[in-house]
Order: sequence, then C-alpha cells, then structure tokens
Amino acid sequence: MNASAPSTLGPREVARRCGVSADTLRHYERKGVIPKAARGANGYRRYAAETPARVRLVQRALVVGFTLDELARVFAERDRGAPPCRSVRDLVARRLTELDARLRSLRALRGELRQLLAAWDGTLATTPAGRPAHLLQTLARRPALDAGRTGRRLAGISRER
Repeated sequence: MNASAPSTLGPREVARRCGVSADTLRHYERKGVIPKAARGANGYRRYAAETPARVRLVQRALVVGFTLDELARVFAERDRGAPPCRSVRDLVARRLTELDARLRSLRALRGELRQLLAAWDGTLATTPAGRPAHLLQTLARRPALDAGRTGRRLAGISRER
C-alpha cells in the first residue's frame, strides 16, 4: 500500500471518488454489498481503502441488471469461500433472456406507435381546426397496446412514478 494513502476513507471521499451520495453508501452498506464501515473515535463512518473499487463494481453490476439483493448473495457466497461464478453466469444469462424479450416487445411497440401516428395523422387531416379529434380515446380500440402484450410494463419504459 502507498504510505501516503490513508487506510480508511470518510464517506464524502468515497462518494466523491465514485460519483454517488453518502446516502447511497449507507444503502449499499445496509444491503450488504459493501462492507460495514468502521466507526472512528468521533463516531463517524470510516470505509476501507478498497471500498471505492467495490462501489464501482456494484455500479457496473447494476448496469448489467443485477439487483442489490442478488449482489449481496453473491458477495456473501464469495466471503464464505464458495466461488459464485456459476450463479453469476446464470444471473447474467437470465438478464440476457429478459433483455431479448424486452427488445422484442419494444420493436412491437415501435411498430404499433408508427401505425397509431399514421392513423392519427389521417384523423387530424379531416378534423376541422379548433375541434377535438379524440385521439386518446382511440387507444381503447387498440388491443395491441395492452400492457400484457407490448405495453410499457414489458417494454420497460414507464414514465409513471
């Protein structure tokens, strides 16, 4: 280890290095994806110098599609001395299958939206200016937009909070 590098880091330093908030670090700690921080004499959290590398690993794993709970299980398995490689591989294979399904759903939704816009353009072309065209009501007559088929839940593009 570099003699000038501190052996522990405060939450602000870890957060700054990783581009996350201190709240995120505490959440990761609670979920078990980063080791619990030690407490200094003043009661403040002190993270191991390796924590930024673990946080970056967690962030990349989240992009791949792992959940924090899955990562916590993988790290716990690894900490017990059991190599989690096959379960990690299986999780990523499942993510790929899910992604392929979402892509098929998105392509179907894209086609449906193209048809919808063409129909709406036709409706608007024959609707006098200032008169309602009732475009949204036409969605009720488009069963292909049911959430169970090509809708936003499967497509993963919900804008609701």
